Amino acid sequence: MIERIGKIAGPEAVYVAGVGQHQMWAAQFIDYENPGTWINSGGLGTMGFAVPAAMGAKMGRPDATVWAIDGDGCFQMTNQELATCAIEGIPVKVAVINNGSLGMVRQWQTLFYNERYSNTDLHRTAERKLTGTRIPDFVKLAEAYDCEGIRCEETADVDKVIERAMAIDDRPVVVDFIVHRDAMVWPMVAAGTSNNDIKFARGLAPDWGGSSE
Repeated sequence: MIERIGKIAGPEAVYVAGVGQHQMWAAQFIDYENPGTWINSGGLGTMGFAVPAAMGAKMGRPDATVWAIDGDGCFQMTNQELATCAIEGIPVKVAVINNGSLGMVRQWQTLFYNERYSNTDLHRTAERKLTGTRIPDFVKLAEAYDCEGIRCEETADVDKVIERAMAIDDRPVVVDFIVHRDAMVWPMVAAGTSNNDIKFARGLAPDWGGSSE
């Protein structure tokens, strides 16, 4: 859905991201053609960056479409700024990539800590859902802030949901994209290893053609 946002909104839009898996997917899957259209809290980045950064981008470029690509964990850190957006007339669009988890930390716990999950589930653990959470319900949250709230749960609905969000310019829009909690960012290089140790899927690495020691 991030790739489709990039295709439908186009290279003239401004894209910002929080920190985590959604940030890396946004860097990978949107085709950036113009300078200043990718705003990102890099390095040891700040969770909760996306919504305030999107507000600033929209104020700086009021004629541009501004999409905040955020995770469900990041979004909960600064989503109260939707009130400012609604009151001050800042019609940003927020795509919440909702996997019901702190996805980047969960990915590391899956790959390097033998699936010993600690403090990464953002849903009722008794339910053990594989997809995004309803606590909070981001559609109801958006509506409580006088924003448009939309939920997308099916791949077939992605384009029409994005197009619906693109058509709304008089208020902020929050789109709750429900995704699987075990979706991972690839390729990746684990901490403390060489770039030669890059993995392009779980347990899969390039064959460099050299002799093994």
